[in-house]
Amino acid sequence: MKPKLIIAATGLDGLIGSRINTLLKNDFEFINIPESSMDITDKDKVNEIIGETNFDIFLHLAAYTDVDSAESKQEVVWKINVDGTKNIFEAVEEKGKKMVFISTGFVFDGEHPPYYEDSTRNPISFYGKTKYEGEKIVEGRGMIIRLDYPYGGKVSYKKDIVESIVSGLKQGKEIKGIIDQYFTPTLIDDVAYAVKYLFSNFSPKIFHIVGADSLTGYDIIHTICKVYGFNKDLIGKTTYSEFYKDKALRPKNSILKSKGNHFYTMKSFEEGLLYLKKMLSHI
Repeated sequence: MKPKLIIAATGLDGLIGSRINTLLKNDFEFINIPESSMDITDKDKVNEIIGETNFDIFLHLAAYTDVDSAESKQEVVWKINVDGTKNIFEAVEEKGKKMVFISTGFVFDGEHPPYYEDSTRNPISFYGKTKYEGEKIVEGRGMIIRLDYPYGGKVSYKKDIVESIVSGLKQGKEIKGIIDQYFTPTLIDDVAYAVKYLFSNFSPKIFHIVGADSLTGYDIIHTICKVYGFNKDLIGKTTYSEFYKDKALRPKNSILKSKGNHFYTMKSFEEGLLYLKKMLSHI
């Protein structure tokens, strides 16, 4: 019997990592390296921990992801998202092992959709800039997986886009949807199963692992109401400029497509919600 691949990872207790661990724990052996045991901004500590850890692939999920606060905490964000990624990648390379870096659609400006793996990157937020810099460190030697608006995970300290909307609708609040901005919501379980293939078929390329369709914020709320039976009268409308006033810029048309994912069929947003409803994980 073939031995299981060993996956060491940062961020395995996060929204995406915890779900990957849960769904794939029978297929791979996971080693969680939490922030409490390895400060990724401390190069010596990273070298020590990675040096003494036995693994085949290193999955780097941990990042500073608060897009708005990143604008005012640039030094901290750069240390985590850029220096931290560099520290890990160099330690993994030194060991002669493989690395998977999780990135984001925020590396694009949202002005010239759709965006494929080889589309021109031009981030418009500081968070996006740091993820682009992280990509440049890994590119060509490690695997880069870009996600967009992941949903369907469960952690106590953070709500995903679906949970946030559902929470408001359950309370009978009006939820305003942006009518002139597009997202590509991505079911985290689909990410996990796509990653299962990529772990076993490693290639130092960029992959877009994203949902099958792109919708406006208004359409997202409308679809949630339709699938879960909430009152559609609670849906309001807003615009990109109104919603993000005094906030960090986001890509206006975050429409991501994939040339590289020929191995796992991603769900549309409605299909993803029906899948979650069946599992009773959000309602």
